[in-house]
Amino acid sequence: TAEAEAAAAAAAPGVDVVACSAATGDGVDAVRAVVAGTVVLVGPSGAGKSTLGNALLGAAALATGAVRDGDGKGRHTTVRRELLPLPGGGVLIDTPGLRGVGLFEASGGLERTFADVAELAAGCRFADCAHRSEPGCAVLAAVEDGTLPRRRLDSYRRLMRENEWAASRADARLRSEREDRRKAISRAQRRMYRERGRDR
Repeated sequence: TAEAEAAAAAAAPGVDVVACSAATGDGVDAVRAVVAGTVVLVGPSGAGKSTLGNALLGAAALATGAVRDGDGKGRHTTVRRELLPLPGGGVLIDTPGLRGVGLFEASGGLERTFADVAELAAGCRFADCAHRSEPGCAVLAAVEDGTLPRRRLDSYRRLMRENEWAASRADARLRSEREDRRKAISRAQRRMYRERGRDR
């Protein structure tokens, strides 16, 4: 529906949204037109990834299941990863219930994907603003006044954390800092539990 397309576009500004129905074939050619290189189908089990894959492949190469009678939801059908060549070039990867694909360090792509957040962040009082609770944060002000949807900021934060984690895996110093933080948190938790035990 137009409402679902608008919601998808709002969740990912700058990303082309192509609506399609693998069941009816509506929009599948439009998806084929933008597919290039490697394509990974992600989503929860029973979402219809394999059905869409078959539509893109133009053949019933992937196992699919019927929708459940009781709740109209899909069933878990894919049990292994599949790598299949697409008719127009490129490859399709079908996965069993994969909800996301991990990032390699991608800070430049993150800024392009969240250009709206980056533009707002330029107005923050502090250059190293994390957009959490800092005074003078233009990003938080935009969330408060409704200019920036909270879900958009939450998505930005999640990808920032994942990006930082990916970068830290490649950098020994950052790995060491992350381990030091983990140990400090663990010590604080043990201390808190000991103090709670004394209060009883």
